[in-house]
Amino acid sequence: MDLSNLKPAAGSVQNNKRLGRGEGSGSGGTASRGHKGAKSRSGYSRKIGFEGGQMPLQRRVPKFGFKNINRKEYQGVNLDTLQQLVDDKKIKDTLDFDTMVSLRLATKNENVKILGRGELNAKLKVSAHKFTATAKNAIEAAGGEVVIL
Repeated sequence: MDLSNLKPAAGSVQNNKRLGRGEGSGSGGTASRGHKGAKSRSGYSRKIGFEGGQMPLQRRVPKFGFKNINRKEYQGVNLDTLQQLVDDKKIKDTLDFDTMVSLRLATKNENVKILGRGELNAKLKVSAHKFTATAKNAIEAAGGEVVIL
């Protein structure tokens, strides 16, 4: 190996034609930008969603409905999930928010709502932000306690 057979690594050399450096270079004049129009100008940047003057899709599609900016989102946890945790011996008699976060039923920034799907046989003291009526009745019927955070 010597200096006469050195080559750059494959793929490292791109086309490096210098644009706009006079007619003799082959890419002077319009510098491969064509004639006139926004794309030929300096400082041009295409707006997001721009479709060449055609009415953009985002403006063509009809909008409807109502988005409540004060809506509270809840992470749902069903009774059958709680029963499964008891069966797997992951919880004994209490289920509070910290335990739910550690068991990955919710994240620390979410509000939790206990939902009524499934059956609960274990006596549990459950702490959550909200309960459905069926879930509350099922927990209390099993001898448990409901604590609203």
